[in-house]
Amino acid sequence: MEHRPPRKRNVKVLATLGPASATRERIRALFDAGADAFRVNMSHGTADERAALIGTVRALEAETGRPMTILADLQGPKIRIGRFAGGPVRLRAGQRFRLDLDPAPGDDERVELPHAEILAALRPGHRLLLDDGRVVLKVLAVGESHAVAEVVTGGLLSDRKGLNLPDTVVPTAALTPKDREDLARALELGVDWVALSFVQRADDVAEARKLIGGRAALMAKIEKPQALAAIEEIVELADAIMVARGDLGVELPPELVPGAQKRLVAVARRAGKPVVVATQMLESMVSAPAPTRAEVSDVANAIYDGVDAVMLSAESAAGQYPVEAVAMMDAIAREVERDPAWRQQMSFAAAEPEPTTADAIGAAARTIQEVISARALVCFTRSGSTPRRVARERIPAPILVLTPMRETARRLGLVWGVHAVTTRDVSGFEEMVEKSKRMALRHRVAEGGDRLVLMAGVPFGVPGSTNVIHVARLAGDELSRRRG
Repeated sequence: MEHRPPRKRNVKVLATLGPASATRERIRALFDAGADAFRVNMSHGTADERAALIGTVRALEAETGRPMTILADLQGPKIRIGRFAGGPVRLRAGQRFRLDLDPAPGDDERVELPHAEILAALRPGHRLLLDDGRVVLKVLAVGESHAVAEVVTGGLLSDRKGLNLPDTVVPTAALTPKDREDLARALELGVDWVALSFVQRADDVAEARKLIGGRAALMAKIEKPQALAAIEEIVELADAIMVARGDLGVELPPELVPGAQKRLVAVARRAGKPVVVATQMLESMVSAPAPTRAEVSDVANAIYDGVDAVMLSAESAAGQYPVEAVAMMDAIAREVERDPAWRQQMSFAAAEPEPTTADAIGAAARTIQEVISARALVCFTRSGSTPRRVARERIPAPILVLTPMRETARRLGLVWGVHAVTTRDVSGFEEMVEKSKRMALRHRVAEGGDRLVLMAGVPFGVPGSTNVIHVARLAGDELSRRRG
């Protein structure tokens, strides 16, 4: 069994798996290059293909001895128009265009929109964005089975293009029948996180949480303007959020997306919930061996903001350079975290602790680490709640988490600065101290002479009881004695 030290960075890299990264050898290469967690996109591939990916990651987990984090990303409700009789049509700015329930193939004057509930929710003035916003319509009038719109931005429109509704609260559930099937299968296969797409309201999160029933952690994807309006309630109910800039960048004016991203990161950090930034981070590496300077800056800025994880989509799933993309993400993160300005930003943006024992312990751990320059923090946990609150402090030292719960260790793979290890629980104070020293040496987060900040709960083995903080020092000859 391997005992790998933590990555030389705190932010995590989430890599999407797909045709370019479906083999055991390629997934191992992604892990070696810096991937900390793996995303399985439930929109693509067959159920058997997705199950095979999850099985391959679990085999790698057994091979390396490292808990592997798997995120199942549900497709969500995809709204699409119908088909055209004579192939693609060109819409001209200023013309009228009708969307209706008629299943007959369309033309340059009308097309099917097979969603009566959406037609009922439209109002004059609402915008309709087709084909990722390449064609823009404005609703003029709405009837029981149709809507008449004016073409604001014209262009070529072909069969089954997607429809975004930035001004309309869509009266559909975030979970489609397909999502429910995919969710049940993903939970059977033991995924650690489930990402819920197209969240609009807190009720969407509550529904998914009820179905998951504690078998996985829940991540709300923020990709609709309606979710921004309810973000505090959504963050409270979710275990994490993802800033999904693909659809968010379609439904919001592009100049508003950077500000929305910063706001979302700040809200999640205040709440002590992990936040992932995703979509087009190194998009040019789908077909090129190196990213653009703008992409490097984009990734770096997210890390300066204090995100828990940055995500690769097509770059690692379908691109020509998946391993190189992960290695580049890893290199950018390491370089940012070597910058003194990054450390200052983390301190400046530290969240105020809430009046809870866990936050008091986390704030105290931060102060102690800064004053005595402790090399690492060691946290004993069953539920994972304490390391998440400690990570919220953005302490400039690795957080070695020791847990007897394999599921907890896996879920912590998306939490900033955490290196989780599964191990037997302790039953007493002296055992806690000795185990902390032994594991810190084994996993190379400290050496002889270093000091450690230890956190645990008394009585031991009781979830949610963290109430002890202790400083331990490794003797100068500790490493040689342990090896001997």
